[in-house]
Amino acid sequence: MLGGKTLVARALETALAAERLTRVVVSSEHPEILALARSYGDEYALQRPEEISRDTSMAIEFVHHALGALEGAGEPRFDAVAIVQPSSPLTRPSDIDATIELLETSGAESCVTVAKIEQSIHPYKLKTLRGDQLVPYFEDERGRMAQHQLPPLYARNGSVYATRRDVINRGKVLGDDCRAVVMPREYSVDINDEIDLQFAEFLVERHPNLAAPNKVHF
Repeated sequence: MLGGKTLVARALETALAAERLTRVVVSSEHPEILALARSYGDEYALQRPEEISRDTSMAIEFVHHALGALEGAGEPRFDAVAIVQPSSPLTRPSDIDATIELLETSGAESCVTVAKIEQSIHPYKLKTLRGDQLVPYFEDERGRMAQHQLPPLYARNGSVYATRRDVINRGKVLGDDCRAVVMPREYSVDINDEIDLQFAEFLVERHPNLAAPNKVHF
C-alpha cells in the first residue's frame, strides 16, 4: 500500500489516465492481482503463465505473451508496447504520454524514462577497496568533486518503457536507437527493497499531491 492504494492499483490507474494508450492490461499469475484488475473491468486482467512469472523471467516473455493473447483473441495488431511498472508508483500519466509521443515523433526504436544521477553516485566518484585502501573504480576524480565539475549523467528510472513492434519481434524490449524522457527525481522512485518503499511513503506524506488518486476517464 502507498497513499491508500496498492502499487498495482496505482500503476493501473496511471495507465488508464494516460491519453496515448489504446489498450491496457495487467499481466499477472497472481489471483489477488488479477481480481484487483477485474474490479476495474474484466478486460484489464490477463492471466500470465506460471513459467514466465518467476523472479528470473524476462520482460520480453510477458510482452510476447500479452501480444499473442490479445491478438489471438481477435484484437487489432499493436504497433508498439508500453510497459508501466508497479514498482515505480509515482509515475504520472503525463510521463507515459510524453514517452509514447517521443517514440511517435522521433522515429526511434524505443523510448524510456530516465532520471539524472545524483552527485554522490556519479561514476567519477565510484571506488573499490584494495584491502582497506580506497581506489578509483573507473578513473581518478582528479579533484572533480563539486557537482558543476561533473558531466550530467542519466539512468533509466523504471517508470515507462515504450518500444516499436518490430523491436519486440526481434526479441528485445529496447532497440538500439533509444530516446529518453527526463523525469524529476521526486517522481523517479524505483521500489526494489524496504528502504525504497519507506522513501516513497515519506514523499507521499510530505507531498499530498503525490498521494492523490489519478483521474481516470472511462
